[in-house]
Amino acid sequence: MANQSDVFEFVLIGFPGLPRNFHSLVSAAMFLIYNISLFANGTVIILIILKEQLHQSMYVIIANLALSDLLFDTITLPKIIATYWFGAGSMSFYSCIFQLYCVHFLGTVDSFIIMLMAVDRYVAICQPLRYSSIISNKLVAILCSFSWVFAALISSAVTALAAQLPYCGPNKVKNCFCLNSAVTVLACVDTTSVRRIAFTLAMFVLLLPLAFIIFSYIIIIKTIHSSAHSENWQKAFYTCTTHLFVIGLYFVPRVFVYISSQVRLILNADLNVLLLCLYTFVPHVANPIIYCLRTKEIKSTLGNVFKRKISLKIKDRHLTM
Repeated sequence: MANQSDVFEFVLIGFPGLPRNFHSLVSAAMFLIYNISLFANGTVIILIILKEQLHQSMYVIIANLALSDLLFDTITLPKIIATYWFGAGSMSFYSCIFQLYCVHFLGTVDSFIIMLMAVDRYVAICQPLRYSSIISNKLVAILCSFSWVFAALISSAVTALAAQLPYCGPNKVKNCFCLNSAVTVLACVDTTSVRRIAFTLAMFVLLLPLAFIIFSYIIIIKTIHSSAHSENWQKAFYTCTTHLFVIGLYFVPRVFVYISSQVRLILNADLNVLLLCLYTFVPHVANPIIYCLRTKEIKSTLGNVFKRKISLKIKDRHLTM
């Protein structure tokens, strides 16, 4: 990562045009989102690890998604919250580059894990009799591991592109965290080739999984519609639409932002940051609820945990009386 930069630190701005009297409101919202994500994704991970009945392929995939979301939020949200609360927005050059790597790494992991979830649902609904022979825990573990390794390779390329550029003057990152597009724009050389390579990698990471997801859900909805009773069809269709809503919120704004930057469509800086926050942090909160906490196995497991805690408290009270 050796470069000829005169810049030794970057400063996170967050929303560039946000009036100061709104800083506390925005940071409070981010603090709330982080705590909800921490609790929901942490609960999902702990339950799946500890409860043997949840050691199934679908939950292995969900645990990987929850871990990725939790790591992403932990690496990004505390820093921007500290920026608004304490004015601690400065980061060393290599801290920003490391955050940039983690952002693209974990974002890529999310993209491929969501694709695996769609494939898992496709086999479960369209090939139910062959599901256990096609989708095994071992296969899922291999595919999830491959997703993490492949994401690490892609994000390493993106990070290397940003790190080797010289940064001579402006060091204010107009975003809530360091990412390639927000950092490379500060370089004091022409970054056209760097932006094109980063755009190509981003489109590969986004459009390939999105194509698989759209195809699988079209087949899923057709299968449900042709084989289920009206009541089951409505319930299954509602489940699919909620899944597709979260998937659309994750992929569509990302593709729009990348394409708009490539075709030089000028977006308001605050709107750009708002879109980034919406398609990044909202799915991280929604994923454990949509994909996991609504399932019967998780509901029953949580219910049993709470019942045990309540019964233990009642026993303790009786013993102390």
